[in-house]
Amino acid sequence: MNRFMLTAVGVSGALLSQSAWAATETANMEVSASVSTVCTLATTPLAFGEVAISGTTDGTATVSVNCTGGGAYTVGLGNGLHNVVAQRKLQSGANLLNYNLFKEVGHTSRWGDAGAELVSGTGSDAVQNLTVYGQIASGQTLVSGNGTPYTDTILVSVNY
Repeated sequence: MNRFMLTAVGVSGALLSQSAWAATETANMEVSASVSTVCTLATTPLAFGEVAISGTTDGTATVSVNCTGGGAYTVGLGNGLHNVVAQRKLQSGANLLNYNLFKEVGHTSRWGDAGAELVSGTGSDAVQNLTVYGQIASGQTLVSGNGTPYTDTILVSVNY
């Protein structure tokens, strides 16, 4: 019986000493993320169609901007490939036709690529559609393109 008692005391002593050695340490782990302003940009073409022989010819296009929520942005429209002193021009062969692009339907605020001619906004993490109002002014000499359309290319940029 002494042997059994000694063995039992020895085993329980070993168990007690092991549980006395067990401990728990804790530490905090920092977690972070950053969200920068990021924008995407898409456009639709502006097709004036047949130019009116008298009066103005109007057309519209859409610039779609999607920026991170809360991020400020500006959208600029370049002067095109055939511009002369900021006068946008459509070209068919050697023939030119003046036109311009505006911020609003009244055609009074030119939409350009600097300063007050930019369109400003704040991102909402959803697509925001901006309408481009185009107009070919009346009083120009109209020359048939003989099947070749009058065209131009505008650089659209979003700065954020």
